[in-house]
Amino acid sequence: MRRTLIVTALISAFAAAPAVAAPAAAPARAIAADATTQLPRSVAPSHYEVSITPNAAAATFTSKATISLTVLEPTSSITLNAADMAFASASLTGAAGAPMQPKISVDEANQTATFTFAQPLARGEYKLALDYSGKIGTQANGLFSLDYDTPEGKRRALYTQFENSDARRMIPSWDEPAYKATFTLEAVIPADQMAVSNMPVKTSTALPDGRKRVLFGRSPKMSTYLLFFALGDFDRATLNVAGTELGVVTKKGNVKQARYVLDESGKLLKEFNNYFGVRYPLPKLDNVAAPGRSQFFGAMENWGAIFTFEYAILLDPAISTQGDKERAFTIAAHEMAHQWFGDLVTMRWWDDLWLNEGFASWMESRMTEKLHPEWNSTLGAVKVREDAMQRDSIASTHPVVQHVETVEQASQAFDSITYQKGEAVIRMLENYVGETAWRDGVRAYIKKHSYANTVSDDLWREIERAARKPVTAIAHDFTLQPGVPMIRVVDATCKAGNTHVSVEQGEFTRDRADKKPLAWRVPVIAQTVGSKTPARALVTGGKGQFTVPGCGALVVNAGQAGYYRTVYSDALFARLSKDFANVKPIDQLGVLADSWALGMAGLQDPAHFLDLANALPLSADPQVWGRVAGTFNGINDRYRGDEARRQKFAAFALKRLRPVMTQIGWNARKGELETVATLREQMIVTLSNLGDAGVIAEARRRYAAQSTDATAVPGPLRKAIMHVVASHADAATWEQMRAAAKAEKSQMIKDSYYDLLASAEDKALAQRALEMALTDEPGVTNSADMIGTVAENHPELAFDFALANIAKVNERVDVTSRSRYFPRLAQGSAEQSTLAKLEKYAQEHLAPTSRRDAEAAAANIATRIKVNNELLPKIDKWLAAH
Repeated sequence: MRRTLIVTALISAFAAAPAVAAPAAAPARAIAADATTQLPRSVAPSHYEVSITPNAAAATFTSKATISLTVLEPTSSITLNAADMAFASASLTGAAGAPMQPKISVDEANQTATFTFAQPLARGEYKLALDYSGKIGTQANGLFSLDYDTPEGKRRALYTQFENSDARRMIPSWDEPAYKATFTLEAVIPADQMAVSNMPVKTSTALPDGRKRVLFGRSPKMSTYLLFFALGDFDRATLNVAGTELGVVTKKGNVKQARYVLDESGKLLKEFNNYFGVRYPLPKLDNVAAPGRSQFFGAMENWGAIFTFEYAILLDPAISTQGDKERAFTIAAHEMAHQWFGDLVTMRWWDDLWLNEGFASWMESRMTEKLHPEWNSTLGAVKVREDAMQRDSIASTHPVVQHVETVEQASQAFDSITYQKGEAVIRMLENYVGETAWRDGVRAYIKKHSYANTVSDDLWREIERAARKPVTAIAHDFTLQPGVPMIRVVDATCKAGNTHVSVEQGEFTRDRADKKPLAWRVPVIAQTVGSKTPARALVTGGKGQFTVPGCGALVVNAGQAGYYRTVYSDALFARLSKDFANVKPIDQLGVLADSWALGMAGLQDPAHFLDLANALPLSADPQVWGRVAGTFNGINDRYRGDEARRQKFAAFALKRLRPVMTQIGWNARKGELETVATLREQMIVTLSNLGDAGVIAEARRRYAAQSTDATAVPGPLRKAIMHVVASHADAATWEQMRAAAKAEKSQMIKDSYYDLLASAEDKALAQRALEMALTDEPGVTNSADMIGTVAENHPELAFDFALANIAKVNERVDVTSRSRYFPRLAQGSAEQSTLAKLEKYAQEHLAPTSRRDAEAAAANIATRIKVNNELLPKIDKWLAAH
């Protein structure tokens, strides 16, 4: 789930590599004794036959399911997962004898249904036949509907979202990843609509009443959360690659906008077949685009039928940017990687969710670097690390491998530790053992555990065997305990052309200054500026000494593959700052990120970052300037409410950034780097946020001229220009944009308009956006996003509004997101009163085991207050001296 050309010789080398054969249907087995389960272990399914008849208009469905199961030990009852269902009948048939009619009881709180029999069931094979009905929701849980506008009027499409625990809303099932089974899905649908599932349509039969019965092929053995069904007025385009039919499915008329992802998916499939050494095992792989959005996810890796929201996959030349193009690719790469890591081989329980998400995130980055080197995406590794460390440096963090007990805890496991820290740790370990050994270990893992479930040590075992190098102990340090190691460079002395380095290992934390550091075995790479030869060392026992070729300024964590912070002595930092222009771009990013984070944690002067930004040449890599601009934007935000101090900082930031904007200009130049196009968008928005009158005026001029000048608002800049206009809007402009939103025919552009209406800096307009969010006007899946956008400028306003309207807001937030949605509205606040409100919300609305996001938000608010009070004065002092 995703909060995207291989050399001919390589294709040929693996063209004959066999796919792992799907196992033949076999009696179910008990799940491993040490695996977590919320269901009795006495029964396990092997196959589901499901026939569903949805009624989209009534938001209901009826269904029949026949489940082949094995009674593993004598029992008088069968308990499985079911939510929001009503059962009309149930019967159980064994190998011999008449059907047995059980007593049916439903436990809504635990989302289970129990079928109790008059006599105990003996061990053996049975078929459980169920006749039931359920609900079609409006948020992305279970079977849900999405409405959208067309020139002919409103249309409704149906989709499913089952991860992590929502298959039980459409199919009574053993809705846990270790209970793998095969599925045969049938649907009775309107004759003029298209249905999509994991497997191709096997038969389609016209019915006398004008509907049709569609039967899909039998799926491979898989976990329930990977089953998928969609129904609507769809178009589909296909491409045959390596014996697999790749497809994209969109609303009618939109399939051209998915063509880019379809073509790129063909290249990705070849790469994945090669890397994993196992061909994609299903006959087809669709990517299904849907309108709207979720607060929980943007795309989902259903086996053979990836689901992706339109904003994350479609490219509309009228509005799509270079960043949108890159996002579409990386999301496709992420979800396709899951077809092996997650679908073919699945974690046993949600404790090891990172085996799915961390690996898919790492693979999306790897594929982007290989297939699109022009994007220079290697530099993105630093942002991945930073996203993880932001969460990993506070008390409410958790290990990568985490214990999960409840459905809500499983939902909360989809966070930056699972995704970004997982990816960063993989990158570090691959760098440690070598690319070839890592790939060979992954191949062995995939082949050995295909169609089965695993835990993390199953992977480490195969990596260690392939690398012939101990890696499990290091992996355990970084995945079984939380936190961020910190390497402090104690001394670096030049002798005879080499630098002799002494380091100590501590722990980076933002909210526990007196915390006793944990211990890690840390793979360290160091290099002197100007030298081509790095030095490698494994820091153990809290200390380390190593020798680095050359005597230039020292960079520890050279290449930024390590998951740790680096803090230098003032003298070493001063030397690095002086020679910063000659540091490699990826290390410039890493040093900038470390210096800012250490400054905000009180471990280094926060003005060190400004020293580096001042030393950065105009010719620096666009992504490095993007990092500087992003941090300047964040500092500017911290001065919110103190206009005099903010203007002093803005004057400095504008002095640094305006020359960059002048250099790249408003209009794209022929042959310019893709990274320049992205930087142009960033600069326009950042300069606007800093109050640059010239940028604001130019954006307004272009917006006003678009009706008479087709070149005034080019597609790649439309979002940036509209953001500037919307954020600085007065009441008349805001109403004009609202009218444009209502009139817009493209659903994707319409959605973006409503999000923009929520970005107004004017508090009165922000309040109007909040009130609009709870009406039907923007669409029910856009409401939560609008409130979240208001929170970016007005966190207290948005949080108070959401609490005051909590029932209505909950209707517009998918169930899997609620425990994190409200705290995230508040986390940008720097008000003590917000902390009390957040604590009250958590106590009244969240179970004690479901407060992780609330605790993280509270930690972020507390650190913002501390930083603003204690560390911003140091930035003021630096500004006064410069």
